[in-house]
Order: sequence, then structure tokens, then C-alpha cells
Amino acid sequence: MKKRYLEAGQIVNTHGVAGEVKVQSWCDTPEVLADFDTLYDENRKPFRVQKSFVHKGCVIMRLEGITTCEAAEALRGTVLYIDRESVDLPEDLVFVQDILGLPVFDRRTETTVGTLREVLPNPAHDMYVIAREGQKDALIPACAPFLVEVDLEGGQIVVETIEGLIE
Repeated sequence: MKKRYLEAGQIVNTHGVAGEVKVQSWCDTPEVLADFDTLYDENRKPFRVQKSFVHKGCVIMRLEGITTCEAAEALRGTVLYIDRESVDLPEDLVFVQDILGLPVFDRRTETTVGTLREVLPNPAHDMYVIAREGQKDALIPACAPFLVEVDLEGGQIVVETIEGLIE
């Protein structure tokens, strides 16, 4: 079952004296997080975003009801979530949180080579970190021709490696 609320970032500091917070984005880019109008804490308490902008790789936000530096400081460490239902993903994209832990099947060797442990963002394309039992993790580029399919309904990721890529 897919989680409705997805981790999107964490409040890491205050900004200024008017109650703004500095948020470390866990989205593809900080700009993605800055576009949300409502975020939630771990108890699903909503925070309405009155203003947000990207500054030095983080997102500076003014949250409704947070008007002092002390109130902002009290939120330090808070993990912020987005509501999956408020996101309109293109058909060919998935949430990383939905694919973590999925088995990774290699068409070349016709075996399951491990499970997806992490997705590392890189400028050219993401890299999938594959956890393999009793072996070192493997890195597989998350692009063609290596990534064949992310099958959420079937519950697996299909790749096609080349000799030497993960051996």
C-alpha cells in the first residue's frame, strides 16, 4: 500500500527575525518543494505556506501562524510531508519512496540481483543503489538502456545489465 504522506524535507534552522524557516529539501530539487501550498508534520498537522523561495540550495518559507523567531526555532528538526494526492506526476515518473525496497530483476542474467536500497541523484541521471545479500552494493544507472521498467503493480524493477557492471 502506498503511503499517502511522503517525506519532503526538514526544517533545519530559522531565517531572519520574522519567523521564517530554512528547509532542507528532500525533493528532486528545492524548487519542487517551494511550489507546495500546504505541508504537513508527522501528526498530519497542516502548515499553510504563505511565501517560499530557494536560497543557497535550501527553501526559505513563511508558514501561516509562525510570526516570531522563537516560534520558528521550536519547529527546528520537524520533518515536513507532502500529500501524494496534491501532486500531479507525469505518467512516466514515480515517487522514490514507492520503489525503495523493490526487488531488482536483471533480464540479462534472468535473476533477481537484489533490492533497491537508495536512489542517488546525479546531474546526468539517477543511480540506483542495489543491496545484494552477502555482497557489496551495486550501482546501476537509472536510464536506458540499463533501466528497462519500473513495475509498481508487479512490484519489481527490471534492468538489463552488461557484463561486469555488477559482478
